[in-house]
Amino acid sequence: MARMSTITLKVNGRAHAVDVEPSTPLLYVLRNDLGLHGPRFGCGLGQCGACAVIINGVAVRSCVTPCSAVRAEVTTLEGLAKDGVLHPVQRAWIDEQVPQCGFCQNGQIISAVALLTKIPNPTDAQIREGMNATLCRCMTYYRVQKAIKRAAEGRIA
Repeated sequence: MARMSTITLKVNGRAHAVDVEPSTPLLYVLRNDLGLHGPRFGCGLGQCGACAVIINGVAVRSCVTPCSAVRAEVTTLEGLAKDGVLHPVQRAWIDEQVPQCGFCQNGQIISAVALLTKIPNPTDAQIREGMNATLCRCMTYYRVQKAIKRAAEGRIA
């Protein structure tokens, strides 16, 4: 039988105490216990990126990250906007009409924010390299690249 533990996670600026088995994937806690639906279950293997969250400025696959291993604040898609104002990447996504089906957009946006945190003004090659592990079945990669460039250049409508 699994042993439950109380784990405290800081998510989007708020502390949450959850009673879970320590090996429970962070994704399950975010969605099922905290009601955050930005991170999506895609592959369950950490390969597609739909479940990405930001921890210490890095896009992390929450479906393969045990909640007990999280030692820093987690930022989800819901935590990017501040005081009702969309994050520049979210705004650029809308301006460039990036989403098609929308399923991968959490991972795409989270990965783009992490990329721009690391490289504020990336080249096209750096964008392709930084985003290559975040999959999109609809093939909106060129719109993703345009939106990242737009956000980096501050061209927000």
